Amino acid sequence: MSLDYIFRRRSIRAFTGDDVSESAVHLLLEAAMAAPSAHNRKPWHFIVIRKREILDHIAELHPYAKMLYRAPLAFAVCGDIQKSPRRWDQDCAAATENILLALPELGLGGVWIGYHPRDEEKNVLHGHIELPPNIKIFCFIAVGKPAEEKQSRTQFEESYVHCDRW
Repeated sequence: MSLDYIFRRRSIRAFTGDDVSESAVHLLLEAAMAAPSAHNRKPWHFIVIRKREILDHIAELHPYAKMLYRAPLAFAVCGDIQKSPRRWDQDCAAATENILLALPELGLGGVWIGYHPRDEEKNVLHGHIELPPNIKIFCFIAVGKPAEEKQSRTQFEESYVHCDRW
């Protein structure tokens, strides 16, 4: 059995600038929504961001999102804190990982841009992408055709594995 589809998931921060097709976006969103969800509440929402001025604004405001200046697309992965007040962030993390795992299968690359919890930044970006008060940004994912190539890898380290107790 091969787990190469997992090992090919690499953080890609350089993009060609080519557009990402609507069909690819749809498949990525299907992959996201196939993620497990606590009590099957599915609190996730996804904002597909293609407008250059919004991508650039996020890149300007977020200290670790500079790759958005060159990405043709980003997802804002958001959660409904009323629907799932205690587990929304875990559900959004699972959905985010599913998107990242699906990217190489579509000839795309991307990187998880951490966001939650950053209160000082949330206020500015929440207003810019007009979120209702019950919706919180979990993360962004920059997406595009890779302008860099990275080899598949595993990062397995035996020292991180403990059996039955520490």
